[in-house]
Amino acid sequence: MENILHFILENKDMIIIVILSIFLGMEVISHVPAVLHTPLMSGANAIHGVVIIGAIIVMGHATDLIAKIIGFLAVVLGTLNVVGGFVVTDRMLEMFKKKKKKD
Repeated sequence: MENILHFILENKDMIIIVILSIFLGMEVISHVPAVLHTPLMSGANAIHGVVIIGAIIVMGHATDLIAKIIGFLAVVLGTLNVVGGFVVTDRMLEMFKKKKKKD
């Protein structure tokens, strides 16, 4: 318990920034119109793809086994998130296409 308290006191500025970022993100996302949702999702997926590459590079420099396992799980889950995001974005874009009329 003392170690946790020491960690919190040592990193309180970063913890405050993370908490404020969460509230700011929730506020911004809640005010995004439906028309902009699809382009924003595509952009977020592209950014997450760059994050996955960075995670692979960092995982390559890991020395102990537990760090490699956690890094591998992070890369797998991040990849699933990107692929799922692109599938959802593609489905949403299909909704905006005009349907062909049958004669």
